[in-house]
Amino acid sequence: MSGRKIFISHIGFLTPGNYPDDDPLSGLEQTLQQLHYGEALGFDSAWVRQRHLEPGISSASAFLAAATQRTSRIELGTAVIPIGYESPYRLAEDLATVDVLSRGRLNIGVSAGRPLHAELIGPLAFDGDWTRYDFPHDRVLRFADNLRGTYFGDDETFIKTPFGPQRPRLQPYAKGLIERIWYGGGSQHSAGWAGRNGFNLLTGNVITGEGTDDFFVAQSRLIKTYRDSGTQRRVALGRVIAPFDSADAPTRRRYRDYADGRHQRTLSPQGERRTLFARDIVGTSEKILERLFADPILPEISELRLELPYEFEHEESRQILHDFVTKIAPELGWKARPEIRAAS
Repeated sequence: MSGRKIFISHIGFLTPGNYPDDDPLSGLEQTLQQLHYGEALGFDSAWVRQRHLEPGISSASAFLAAATQRTSRIELGTAVIPIGYESPYRLAEDLATVDVLSRGRLNIGVSAGRPLHAELIGPLAFDGDWTRYDFPHDRVLRFADNLRGTYFGDDETFIKTPFGPQRPRLQPYAKGLIERIWYGGGSQHSAGWAGRNGFNLLTGNVITGEGTDDFFVAQSRLIKTYRDSGTQRRVALGRVIAPFDSADAPTRRRYRDYADGRHQRTLSPQGERRTLFARDIVGTSEKILERLFADPILPEISELRLELPYEFEHEESRQILHDFVTKIAPELGWKARPEIRAAS
């Protein structure tokens, strides 16, 4: 297909978890089914967003706790939890519980900074004048420290419990979870910070334009900044990809219309922060592979995350997952685990 050296060893997908406002159960149940289906297809990981005030997944930890009981092999991830609204201690308790239930399959993606909709949620989430609150990266460090399993106090510090005296630490302790924290980095600063602090890096189709209007140049610089920090951690790349090989004609038109409706935003930086958007990749698997082999970032990474569009229906998402894993991923060097059989 191309002389470019691309070798994708890990494929995942990110699903929005949307539902009708008057019927949340239907959408959440379908999303659980998507994760189960993705596991059957051979995907290595499945990720969910955490969004507030929208008909989607508002509590990634609660949703993924349910997903641990519907899946057995696939890695589960959050992409991402804005930590601004969270207690670094309580969030660590919740996600450690999910990791234990999953038998060590959880990946935690987080981001810092002022969270979305703060003018509406701030008065409900915080005490006092929330507008004076700081939302620093240090909150992520506090969260991570809580997952290390360090005992509180000194060697003589014990608490009384129904089981007798216990040395106190966050419970449950999920061994290895500290190594599976990812930072959603969209800027040079955040990428460098993530690398210096030993977190894995999530980067996708939305980043900040710093010194360039070219999305790929900006993303390449971001990854270089991360790796120049000295870290050897994982980097995962997200792209909105919608193959329609097995779709009918109306569905193909719908996919094309979706991509066309979002094309304008990719032509120049958007807003005060100069946000850059990558083009959605829609078409036959052959055309998509042409685009992917021309993507200058793919040779730099080995983990690729398919990002499912918000607006698509459950059956459309299943069709995209199937076409991607059977027609596209193998051409990128990916191989399903020997014990995995493709789902019909």
